[in-house]
Amino acid sequence: MPADRSRLPEVGPDPPFRFPAIVRHRLANGLDVRTIEHHTVPVVSCVLQIQGGAGGDPPGEEGLAAITADMVDEGTGHLSAIDVSEGFARLGAEYDVEVGPDATLFSLTVLSRFAERGLSLLADILARPSLRGHDFERVRKLRLDRLRQLKDLPPAVAERAFLRLVYGDHPYGHLPIGTEAALRACRVERVAEFHAAAFSPARATLVLAGPLAHETLRALVAAAFSRWADDGPDGAAATAAAIDPPTLPRRLAIVPRAGAAQSELRIGHLSARRNTPDYAALLLMNAVLGGQFVSRINLRLREEKGYTYGARTGFDWRRGPAPFALQASVHTAATADAIRDTLAEFDAIRGARPPSDEEMALARASLTRGYPRNFETAEQVARSVAQLALYDLPDSYFQEFVPRVNAVERSDVVRAAERYVDAARATTLIVGDYQAIGESLPPLGYGEPQILPPDE
Repeated sequence: MPADRSRLPEVGPDPPFRFPAIVRHRLANGLDVRTIEHHTVPVVSCVLQIQGGAGGDPPGEEGLAAITADMVDEGTGHLSAIDVSEGFARLGAEYDVEVGPDATLFSLTVLSRFAERGLSLLADILARPSLRGHDFERVRKLRLDRLRQLKDLPPAVAERAFLRLVYGDHPYGHLPIGTEAALRACRVERVAEFHAAAFSPARATLVLAGPLAHETLRALVAAAFSRWADDGPDGAAATAAAIDPPTLPRRLAIVPRAGAAQSELRIGHLSARRNTPDYAALLLMNAVLGGQFVSRINLRLREEKGYTYGARTGFDWRRGPAPFALQASVHTAATADAIRDTLAEFDAIRGARPPSDEEMALARASLTRGYPRNFETAEQVARSVAQLALYDLPDSYFQEFVPRVNAVERSDVVRAAERYVDAARATTLIVGDYQAIGESLPPLGYGEPQILPPDE
């Protein structure tokens, strides 16, 4: 049948998205296992997630969880750090570790025919790391060097200071890398104690995705991880998510950087938890407000005013209350105006200027039209299922996501904004030239700014 090129084809409804089945298992040692059959390429991806993360750092020991995670692949048994690295390399495996606010995540992707060997090596380094003193000294020095480098990066300085401003002394109030003082005081014996308490199969979830039957995937996990014994001290403690953050005042803070051509901004406050029923409405609200290029704040600060190359808002999701904030780097002379415009947009989305039909359509499209691309590879699927475990979400969550977003109405977005976004509570942080902008700040109504040292 010849194509009619005189008019555009009609756009039909989006096809339904089907997420592969998740099958749950539990080993005798308490390890929670979830398997997914993913028949695209002969690759198996493993994600092992341990509760705690940076939020599990004891007071005064900021960075302990992260340096412990870094030490895991520094050797096991008679294998050195180089031996472990070469062991993964010979298998063509990709190994990675990430430390978040609520969990530490280890991932391994390997060809299916090498899955047994790859999982065995992963289990050995996780359950029985060598934790040698000379390896620890090298890793600690690298992390201290990295901390010094971060002091020269305004976005990193802003991220660190903003967390402290909105969380105070709460366990979420620091970056995973920790602080220089805590790292210098840390000893390898303390890392061993922390590993014994935190790295327990009863505190872990393992997700395995690949082109094998569920029972075969489970058998691979059992062969590698059944010897992981829960024989350390009881690591159960109040999680960061269970601790209420302190109620801190709205304030304006500045980290001075003399001569800076731009001001690095963070504007926001603590907001919702990741498992909130308003999650879909909040995603749409954020897309309209500042979560995409055509959002209100980016168009105003970049396209209309020319203050910045780009501005965005977003939630840094956690099991506990998460920060909602603007991130932008603006011309120094425009600092006060950019803050004023941002706060005005925070207010407007709450009802004074609700999202238009066009804004709602664009926001929905940005969240739903490319949604299946998030699950193309075995690693993407495994990481996604690990997120379900982390945030206590149902196995049907991904399949229900697009219908839930499409069901959100304008009134739901306004209601979510009224509840979770409030300019009157927003703390503003500036990393920039205080001498150049100081006189423009009093009209913002924050009162006297708080001056923070560069290493705060």
